[in-house]
Amino acid sequence: MSTFHVKDLRTFSTEVLAALGVKSEEAETVSDALLRANLEGVDSHGLSRLVVYSNRLKDDRINPAPNIRFEQRGASVLTVDGDNGLGHVVSSKAVEKGMELAIESGMAGISIKNSNHFGTASYYCQMACEKNLAAIAFTNSPPGIAPWGGRQAFFGTNPIAFGFPNGSKPPVIIDLSTSVVARGKIILADKQGESIPDGWALDEEGQVTNDPGKALTGSVLPLGGAKGFALALAVEILSGVLSGAAFGPNVNSIYQEASKTPANVGHFFILMDIEKFMPHETFQQSMEQLIHQMKETPKAPGFEEIRYPGERRTKEFERRLEDGIPLTQSVQDELKSLGEAVNIPFPQPISSFNHSKA
Repeated sequence: MSTFHVKDLRTFSTEVLAALGVKSEEAETVSDALLRANLEGVDSHGLSRLVVYSNRLKDDRINPAPNIRFEQRGASVLTVDGDNGLGHVVSSKAVEKGMELAIESGMAGISIKNSNHFGTASYYCQMACEKNLAAIAFTNSPPGIAPWGGRQAFFGTNPIAFGFPNGSKPPVIIDLSTSVVARGKIILADKQGESIPDGWALDEEGQVTNDPGKALTGSVLPLGGAKGFALALAVEILSGVLSGAAFGPNVNSIYQEASKTPANVGHFFILMDIEKFMPHETFQQSMEQLIHQMKETPKAPGFEEIRYPGERRTKEFERRLEDGIPLTQSVQDELKSLGEAVNIPFPQPISSFNHSKA
């Protein structure tokens, strides 16, 4: 395990993507989204994903220079065709346009088709919170969850994220998959040769497994049993059916080397201008009261603090921004090979340490 300066990794990522035909500004967007995940400690959605995105750009399964098409329908509906572009690029541009609609009309609904994996859903909620807007983000993904009562993956892990501005304090960011765990964590465990805990996934025969390889050919368990399955279905309808994107088992995985078919991932966003509902100051006062009262709740044994969703992310962000981003040796090796293939040198680490003693 070694740590790296954020600036060095951002330069490397941006230059790699640019070498593969992605416009510099859009390469910066993707790099920012990936490194934001690493800085917040969500390494499963961080720079380790750059390799697979790059491979798909190389084999023409992701369009490096998409002609993203926007159509406004009514005062507050935006439909988007991502032209098979990188999901971070398509979604960022869509949310930027959607925020303009929300500020004008109070709310905006955005549906997106012909996109790809867009990283952490929280990233787009944070974009909205910076403009004092609240947001809800949804996306479907390749099959990962079996329908309740089934044993074959059908729905994606289909995350849902919420973002609420919180004045000068970190925004309230709620980001969760409708599976027990994000599939990216299983992919990362498989890459690092680690086992996964009980209760995360089933193998192809429907049996609980600790082997991430068997889990990836089987299915991830839904969050909260049948309730998680129901949420995954709702996300699939919003992101896949309503957007006109692929849905269910028709969403293609960019991890399948043999396939040449675009993923056609769908996303859906809801943006809300708080000022249209109440004065922003009133909202912030109520938020402050809500969080203060929540934090003053008597603590359960073993807990010293009650934190709201988003606090841990911010603290980890600040720590890693100062100390650097840790990358496992396997991720470093993949990134070095990727850089060599396009003549972009991988940066030198700040420091190295033994993961088992860290």
